[in-house]
Amino acid sequence: MTAPSVGDSHGPPAEVRRVVVAPDVQLHVLTGALDTPGVPVLLVHGLASNARLWDGVAERLATTGHPVASVDQRGHGRSDKPNDGYDFATLTDDLLAVLADLGWQGDRRPWVAGQSWGANVVLELAARHPEATLGLVLVDGGTIELASRFADWPTCEAALAPPPLTGTPAAGFERLIRTHHSDWPESGIAGTLANFEMLADGTIRPWLSREHHMTILHHLWEHRPSARYPLIGVPVLLLPAEDAGNQRWMAGKRDEVARASAALDRSLTRWIAGDHDLHAQHPDVVAELIDAASGPALFS
Repeated sequence: MTAPSVGDSHGPPAEVRRVVVAPDVQLHVLTGALDTPGVPVLLVHGLASNARLWDGVAERLATTGHPVASVDQRGHGRSDKPNDGYDFATLTDDLLAVLADLGWQGDRRPWVAGQSWGANVVLELAARHPEATLGLVLVDGGTIELASRFADWPTCEAALAPPPLTGTPAAGFERLIRTHHSDWPESGIAGTLANFEMLADGTIRPWLSREHHMTILHHLWEHRPSARYPLIGVPVLLLPAEDAGNQRWMAGKRDEVARASAALDRSLTRWIAGDHDLHAQHPDVVAELIDAASGPALFS
């Protein structure tokens, strides 16, 4: 289903679709340039994020002729927030429903890009449904195996639980984001702020509840992307973030990316210096690489 073109004070206008993915569950999808003839691209956000983090990438892809859509996964952003369905099987079924609604099937199959946890989701999509995509772009994710990073689930749970941000003054939080990400474009700042509901008292509340956050994190803890790599028959572009300030974490990441590159049938790796949210920080670079990956030359 579609709604008229909309926009807000933090972003460009986009067509909004409400896509039914299950009884009483609809997802919020932003689309652009749907009538253009290029290769479609679906953009999938990470944990506790939202579709708006992809605004800069989506705008640039649309200007180069790609029909583009970014989705708020269930529990996130302006999508519905049911109490269940946060496992990988259901999440990939959600994406299949979005692709069907867009008509991106058969000879209109898309490239699908995911970031962080979203990269694990799109990897699972390609493993479970080999016919659904033309290729994958994994932005600082899709190689994450938390069980190899933490001794057990309680240790992981304690380390990665979200901070208690509900009730934080919105104005102060925005200043903090702008200070910590002073090199980000406005689209990335606005996308980050869109992770939160702005309440009438001037404070924020994450769109994703803590309960749902921890449920998803536990499913991510259990996920084994290394077991999926042999099932992936489409080309995969790996875009890991090079964080010079965290060398201990980077050592493990390099090993994970190297294992993925070796196990995937067709893959290319392009390291990008920057933050975990590379798509928000460097939308031009990420969009250019997605455009190149979807063309005839990069994986020929």
